[in-house]
Amino acid sequence: MGLLSVAAITLMTGCSPTVKLEAPDKPIVINMNIRIDHEIRVKLDRDIENMLDNRKDIFQ
Repeated sequence: MGLLSVAAITLMTGCSPTVKLEAPDKPIVINMNIRIDHEIRVKLDRDIENMLDNRKDIFQ
């Protein structure tokens, strides 16, 4: 019985999981084009809205 328990303990310790942490090979890139595009559209929409408020005769 002693030999069986030693073999079981040896097998259980050989299967312990390991976790490795490594830095990524490539740098992290954050694309900010969406935010810039959104700001341009908001400014353009406000300008058009102001123009339409000032020139109500455009679509008559």
